[in-house]
Amino acid sequence: MPTLLLKNIHTLVTMDSFRRELRDAAVFVRDGVIEAVGALAEMPQQTADEVLELRHHIVLPGLVNTHHHMYQTLTRVIAQDLELFGWLKTLYPIWSRLTGEAVYVSAKLAMAELMLSGCTTSSDHLYIYPNDVKIDDEIRAAQEIGIRFHAARGSMSLGESKGGLPPDRVVEDEAAILRDTQRAIEQYHDANRYATLRVVVAPCSPFSVTPDLMREAAALARSYGVHLHTHLAENDNDVSYSQTVFQKRPGDWAADVGWVGDDVWHAHCVKLDENEIGLFARTGTGVCHCPSSNMRLASGIAPVRQMLDARVKVGLGVDGSASNDAGHLLNEARQAMLLQRVGGNPAGLSAREALELATLGGAAVLGRDDIGALAPGMAADIIAFRLDTVGFAGALHDPVAALAFCQSPDVDMSIINGRMVVKDGALLTADVPVLVEQHNRLSKRLIDEE
Repeated sequence: MPTLLLKNIHTLVTMDSFRRELRDAAVFVRDGVIEAVGALAEMPQQTADEVLELRHHIVLPGLVNTHHHMYQTLTRVIAQDLELFGWLKTLYPIWSRLTGEAVYVSAKLAMAELMLSGCTTSSDHLYIYPNDVKIDDEIRAAQEIGIRFHAARGSMSLGESKGGLPPDRVVEDEAAILRDTQRAIEQYHDANRYATLRVVVAPCSPFSVTPDLMREAAALARSYGVHLHTHLAENDNDVSYSQTVFQKRPGDWAADVGWVGDDVWHAHCVKLDENEIGLFARTGTGVCHCPSSNMRLASGIAPVRQMLDARVKVGLGVDGSASNDAGHLLNEARQAMLLQRVGGNPAGLSAREALELATLGGAAVLGRDDIGALAPGMAADIIAFRLDTVGFAGALHDPVAALAFCQSPDVDMSIINGRMVVKDGALLTADVPVLVEQHNRLSKRLIDEE
C-alpha cells in the first residue's frame, strides 16, 4: 500500500465539514485514500514512500466539472455571434462528420486542458453518434490520461422532420439508444466508492428527444442505480419551445417525464423561475452552472444566488468548448463569482462560495461523497497552485480568495486517486505537443470539408 506525505503546505483548503483553512499543514495518503489532515505532528509516525514539500503552494481538493461536450474542442470559435439555436444549426452539419478517432483525440485533449486547470473529475455529455462514434472512444481517452470520469451517454432522436432542432441525419433510433446505453452501463459503470469511471444516462434536450425517450431513459437509469443528466431552460427560445410544444415550463416538463430527484442534474437552468427553483430544492435535483457558455451565447445569467439560498445543489461546468471556447475550470469559478455580481450586488457570490461550487458542489451534483473535500476517508484528489507567481503577488494576505479574484493560474501539481498526473505544471500522462498536433489535424479536416 503506497504512502504519500504532503508537508509544510503554505495554505490548505480542506472543504471539510468545518471548511477549515490550515497554514503550515500536512496531508497523509495511503493507497489512494486520505488518511490524515492537519499539522505535520499529527501525521502517522512512519516514513512515507514519497514526500512532497509544498511551502510555496496553496492546496485544495481537485475541481469537479459537471458538464462538457469534449468533442467540441474540434470546432472552437465558429458561429461567433449567434444564440443557442442558431449556433447549434450552424454546427450540427460539421459535427455530423465526426469519427471515433476524432472523439477519442478531442476527448483526450479536453481532459488535458481540464487537468492542467486543476480539474480531477469530469463528466462529459456525448450526445451525437455519427459514423463509427461510440461512448467507448472517450472512455478509452479517460482511462489513458487518468482523469476521474463520468461518461454521459447522450442521444438525440427527434430530427427536424418530426419537429426537433437537429437534422435527421444526426439522430438515432430510440430503441438503439436504449440498447447501447444499457450496454455502456453494464460494460463500464463502477458503483464502488472511489470509482474512477461511472456511466450516466443523458438524452440531450427537450428539443432533440421525445418525452417517451426521457421516460424510458429514466426508468433504465433507475433500474441500474445510475444518474441522469440533460440540458434544461438554457435560454428564452428553449423555454418557448417547451411552452409551445408541451404547454409546460421546463421544470414542469422535467417533473412530468420523471427527471427530478437526487439522481438527476440539469445543465444551464438559466431561465428557471422561483417555482422551478423550489421544485429542484424539494426534490434534490442538481444544477450545473456554465457561466462562460451562457455569456458567449447571450443566454443570460442563471439565478445561482437564489438556487443556493433555496439549497439547490449547484456545481460548475465549462460546457462545450465550442460555446465557451476554453476548458479552464478554475476560471469558470471566477466567472461564476463575477457574473452573480452583475446587476448591482457586490456580494452576490463570494470567492469561497465559488470555490465550493467547483469542489463540493460538483461532487454533490454527481452524487459522490468521496471527492470534493480533503478529509480522512476521501479520495486523494489533490491539487496545488504555486503562490510565488505574478498572479498571486499582492494577494498573499488571502490566497484562498485570490484563487477566484486574481488571474486564473494553471495547476502546478495534481494528484488523482493518489496518482501524480501533473508535476511542476507539466502533464505526465499524455504527450501534449503530439496530442495538439493530432487534434489540429482532425479539426482542420472536419472544418475544411464544409
